[in-house]
Amino acid sequence: MPSLSLYPLPDLNSYDISPVTGFLPERQPLERLPSYFDLWENLVSNIVELLKQREFRLSVNKMPLLSCDRLKDDRAYRRAYSVLGYIAHAYIWADEAYVNRLPTQLAKPWVEVSDYLGLLPIASYSGLILWNWKFVNSKHPQTISSFEPGNIEILNTFTGSSNECWFYLLSIYFEYVGAPCITTGLKAIEYARKDNPRKVIQNINTLTKQIEVLKKLLTRMHEHCDPSFFYTKLRPFLAGWKNMKNAGLEGVYYGDSSKILRVYSGGSNAQSSLIQTLDLILNIKHKPCCGGHKSKENDSFSNEMKKYMPRKHRDFLNHLSKVNLLRDYALNNAETCPELLRAYNSAVTMMKQFRDGHIQLVTRYIIIQARNAQKCTLPNSKTPKIGLANAKFQKSSELRGTGGTELIPFLKRCRDETENSLAGSIN
Repeated sequence: MPSLSLYPLPDLNSYDISPVTGFLPERQPLERLPSYFDLWENLVSNIVELLKQREFRLSVNKMPLLSCDRLKDDRAYRRAYSVLGYIAHAYIWADEAYVNRLPTQLAKPWVEVSDYLGLLPIASYSGLILWNWKFVNSKHPQTISSFEPGNIEILNTFTGSSNECWFYLLSIYFEYVGAPCITTGLKAIEYARKDNPRKVIQNINTLTKQIEVLKKLLTRMHEHCDPSFFYTKLRPFLAGWKNMKNAGLEGVYYGDSSKILRVYSGGSNAQSSLIQTLDLILNIKHKPCCGGHKSKENDSFSNEMKKYMPRKHRDFLNHLSKVNLLRDYALNNAETCPELLRAYNSAVTMMKQFRDGHIQLVTRYIIIQARNAQKCTLPNSKTPKIGLANAKFQKSSELRGTGGTELIPFLKRCRDETENSLAGSIN
């Protein structure tokens, strides 16, 4: 405990985190790159039609190599990262058959942009969610007073469907609503350092209510995103190139002459820094085990997903891991202040309930849909199978998420590990 008190608490501004919007930028993302990059922008804006006409890959193959030197600031690099991610995933999963190589004119700038941002070249949560929106009211593009789903629009999609837009919008709103959790958690840690249990209890109770709001948000997905649409139309495009052998893809070569097969996870909510922040604040630990195979501590799935987060957000999580002490503080004061222990355990229980809600959501949108797809598939069908949704059918315990994990076993393990973090007796 003394060593933790000597380590400074993280300054949100230093890590590109807002107390109002959290891991979302307060200033709306760049809506379009400079005219030099019109070829990229035109491709991504016409992605739906080009895919429908089966001309998308041909259009990308005709595209010249553009220089990233024309990208002048972080907003431009973020926009480029998002645009190139959409183009690349559409290129790999277009038509009836996947390809396993990206042309140089797409791969080279994508790698350069990703390196600049400290990200892996894949369509990650950052490019799909954090940097892929604008305010509806263009007269006040930097206003953050009303971040409701109805007041923001999605910049790019794979399908052009309102179903896909809602899937992204709800995730954006989730990040916004979850922003206060960050400051509340840091206040609780600060008061624990000052040995003020009453203030710690107050902030932990507030955090519990904030997590409950996030849990309830999960139930809104069905309002405008049809499970069948998500499973069959959108999910295949979100898939990366990791653990995709059942879909026929072992990895992707980046560049015409590349001999290196790259294997990356696709866009996943596990790449949300907010979820890992909540785990760290509450000292919820997840075992270093992924895909059914034990691994070294540094290879845990949580640490693996940090590679898909913006560099500063990743650094924030590392900083937070050095100052989080709430569980120990609750245990050390259990006898003199039992209500502190109860408050802490209530927050952990709410996180467990949040994960229960996530499992229910995944069951509805993936597990049940996979079973339905299997029933509709003809035994001797010769239709090429591409993407996650059309991959060889597996048992629900073997279905993989877009991040490449064995979906249900992973989620249940995270839920159980959350419950196992409960501190002592709450009698």
